[in-house]
Amino acid sequence: MKIRSAFGFVLIIGIVNFFADLTYEGARGIVGPFLGSLGASAAVVGFVGGFGELIGYGLRSVSGYFADKTHKYWLFTFAGYAINMLAVPALALAGQWPVAAVLVVAERTGRAIRKPVVEAMLSHAGRSIGAGWVFGLNEALDQAGATIGPLLVALILFLKGGYRTGFGVLLVPAVLCLGILVVARLLHPRPQDLEKQPAHLLEPGRLARSFWIYLGAGALIAAGIADFALIGFHFQKASIVSPNLIPVFYAVAMATSALASLLFGHLFDKFGGNIALLAFFISAAFAPFVFLGSSFFALLGMIFWGIGMGAQGSLLQAMLTGVIPAEKRSTAFGLFDTGYGIAWFLGSVAMGLLYDKSILAVVIVSVLLQLSALPVLFVANKSRQVS
Repeated sequence: MKIRSAFGFVLIIGIVNFFADLTYEGARGIVGPFLGSLGASAAVVGFVGGFGELIGYGLRSVSGYFADKTHKYWLFTFAGYAINMLAVPALALAGQWPVAAVLVVAERTGRAIRKPVVEAMLSHAGRSIGAGWVFGLNEALDQAGATIGPLLVALILFLKGGYRTGFGVLLVPAVLCLGILVVARLLHPRPQDLEKQPAHLLEPGRLARSFWIYLGAGALIAAGIADFALIGFHFQKASIVSPNLIPVFYAVAMATSALASLLFGHLFDKFGGNIALLAFFISAAFAPFVFLGSSFFALLGMIFWGIGMGAQGSLLQAMLTGVIPAEKRSTAFGLFDTGYGIAWFLGSVAMGLLYDKSILAVVIVSVLLQLSALPVLFVANKSRQVS
């Protein structure tokens, strides 16, 4: 019975995230070009994308901590989704890039409030049906929405609707997301009861050594993954991809991410954490294809980029679930995401600045940072097995 309830909870949260990703990932595919159309430079686009991720990840340690402290998990979840969803259609009203930039950051802020709490709630179900499968399925539904969203926006642009029309239409999935979230709350008021067995208890006030090693590996990966705002900006500026097709390229990456998350989530439950080494080795190849290649190679690069995004969304959380106790899940997920976000911000800003000087330098930095994460992940997996 508990297994069925756990699967039901994962499925309905996955549907919520399907519409959530359809909304903000649909917008994300055109945020870079939209900022550029309002007069923003490459450095500004890189800064906005990176700062949005900094806030979007940095605040998670705060929301995760207070969610565990107050046990008001659903309150944080509803507040986060509301801000996350409503900021997107509001972009249709932005007339200057600073206003649009504030809304981009607001959208990431809402995601920061709810993300560690949702990850913690999902991790309880992972103890019953497998952490790799739980986070893989959730990520697959995430990325299914993230595939449809950009395609919807691409269709709007193809029909000469413009960026603002695209943002406005995304109000529909935003409302659906919030409505289904209400149903999830009614059906599963206490997701923590889905825990099949108590997680391994750590020393009071401390997190396992393997947690901090995973954090180091995640930071290297985050710093090396270029934000799509900069990638989309590059496609437009270098005339590699026509503006109408930029969201389609993003949709291909998201579809790849959905498939990769299911595959690698299953392989994680079967073979363990070292499967992540393969996933992130493949994703490290995205930069030369995206930034140095023609349209065809850029599309291939987006597939590699999507594999990396899918692996981040499924494997990192699955590995962390095994090293954090249930009562500290929101706090630990939030702390991990804060370190991840700081690294993403620094990497995005650096790539934005490097882009104006040397695209080749962007590629080299991206590849080296991601490859350097592989031995750290290997050490973390060894430490996890010992503990």
